[in-house]
Amino acid sequence: MKELKANVRIIVADDHGIVRMGLIQTVKRLLPDAIITEVEDFKSLYKVISKEELDLAIMDVNMPNGTVQEAIDYIKNRQPNLKILIFSSQDEDLYAMRYLKMGAGGYLSKQSSSSVIETALTSMLTTGRYASEAVKEAMFFESVSGTKKTSPVEVLSDRELQIANKLAEGLPLKEISNQLNLHSSTISTYKNRLFEKLKIKSIPELVEILRLYKQ
Repeated sequence: MKELKANVRIIVADDHGIVRMGLIQTVKRLLPDAIITEVEDFKSLYKVISKEELDLAIMDVNMPNGTVQEAIDYIKNRQPNLKILIFSSQDEDLYAMRYLKMGAGGYLSKQSSSSVIETALTSMLTTGRYASEAVKEAMFFESVSGTKKTSPVEVLSDRELQIANKLAEGLPLKEISNQLNLHSSTISTYKNRLFEKLKIKSIPELVEILRLYKQ
């Protein structure tokens, strides 16, 4: 295995302090001399990237003041060699391929064990890539068949799919609006739009579509 440089520079971007703390502790166990910067929103992430040369960006997708696509594009423009690892609690089956296709080098679930996180960090720092076995299988399927698994939810935008998952979890519109920092009326509009796209009329129908897609 390629040896990791001691003073690797990493930025951890997440709007939850406890998540940043736990991740930084894991990084420090693997790389005691790593130079780590932490930020809590996209605006702060852009500010650091515009001023400092970094080796790895580990970022959540749901933070204030921006979107993950804008962040990936910004990084690619400012620091093309900066490796990007998405660290998210979103369903890997539904989201991982999306973020990899956006330009991220890897996708890691927040439910991962410390050993898996360390494996992902090592892979990102040595090869610039990381994906779980399940995601690798999906990528292999696309490469050998020339096709991809299709689903009604493919027509949804990332935000619509994000809200669809929260609705399927049984969260009320007010709670979703609080979590995403969006007005309740905006959430309602997204809900109506995704119902129209999926040609459904109820949450149970939505739950069933998402369940079938994950199989």
